[in-house]
Amino acid sequence: MEGADICFVHLGIAIQHLRNSISVFGFRIAFYGIIIGIGMLAGLCVAQADARRRGQDPEIYLDFALYGIIFSIIGARIYYVIFEWDLYKEDILQIFNLRAGGLAIYGGVIAATITLTVFCRIRKVSFLSLADSCVLGLVTGQIIGRWGNFFNCEAFGGYTDSLLAMRIRLSLVNAGMLNQDVLNHVIVENGVEYIQVHPTFLYESLWNLGLLCFMIWYRQRKEFDGEMLCIYLSGYGVGRFWIEGLRTDQLLLFNTSIPVSQGLSAILILAAATCMILKKRQLRKKGKGEDQDGDFKKRTGNSD
Repeated sequence: MEGADICFVHLGIAIQHLRNSISVFGFRIAFYGIIIGIGMLAGLCVAQADARRRGQDPEIYLDFALYGIIFSIIGARIYYVIFEWDLYKEDILQIFNLRAGGLAIYGGVIAATITLTVFCRIRKVSFLSLADSCVLGLVTGQIIGRWGNFFNCEAFGGYTDSLLAMRIRLSLVNAGMLNQDVLNHVIVENGVEYIQVHPTFLYESLWNLGLLCFMIWYRQRKEFDGEMLCIYLSGYGVGRFWIEGLRTDQLLLFNTSIPVSQGLSAILILAAATCMILKKRQLRKKGKGEDQDGDFKKRTGNSD
């Protein structure tokens, strides 16, 4: 592993020369964008597959995706810019320079939720029913999309010597993502400086993979529309709350040391868990479960 750009020191995995883009007719295309695109397509396929299982028209998910993807990217950018305003206030045009990075997943989720709400009102279909399939696609996209951070050498945590410890050539890392703890543990090999950190992008990808597996197992057992949405919000929220605490590039709430994603995760966990508990209590009192896709089927004639 000597001289590698990046390696997992205790797993014996190393990449000697890490590329983060390809060139097509002289135009640079970042692997980050390619991976995000693959994640979006895979997510759409998963959501449509779930729609077919439920007897719904999968084309409605494609119709939504045409709007959802665009507004999610816009929302992810706005969210990032809001909490990193000092980086843009002197040069407003840099806000539109997406090639320089700067997207926040929670901003994308918020924008997608708003877009889906408007879409469902216009198409007169159930928001909760569509959301139950959409979140399966969303978490699939997140599993894949996080690997874009790997090629960008970003979204990592503080110093660690754990089993999954990742060593990165210091010259490849954006200085703004380094904290004193990481710099205090710089490793020098043959004159080359390295940092050794938590691969939090990997933690989140694996966490989301476990969440997706659970959701696929549970989906035939759901008792009400919106239950899969609640499971996603609480399940992803728990993982993100933990992982965000490890990261060195946290977006902080204005003039505080509170990571925005941790605060939002806590709110979503509490809200989703409360909704599930109240809804299940209501169903138990009635003595029967609500039809899984009642509202959607009333309007479309489809069955789960």
